[in-house]
Amino acid sequence: MRKCVGCNEMKPKTELVRVLRTVEDTVILDSTMRANGRGAYLCKNEACLNRAMKTKALERSLKMPIPAEVYESLREELMA
Repeated sequence: MRKCVGCNEMKPKTELVRVLRTVEDTVILDSTMRANGRGAYLCKNEACLNRAMKTKALERSLKMPIPAEVYESLREELMA
């Protein structure tokens, strides 16, 4: 079980998407759920991403500021 940073609900790992801060300080979606780096989990819906953006929950979880263009690319990848 993992906690979504958007809605703070505990869900099985398979129902969530892992957002990863890599060693090079880039933010990506980790589809394998095994890549090295600091990770945070989000539900697979736009509402949780919007809530995480508004409350800066992803920034706190990944311990780095996240530019707006990264949020847009995350939104595109989540909705695909």
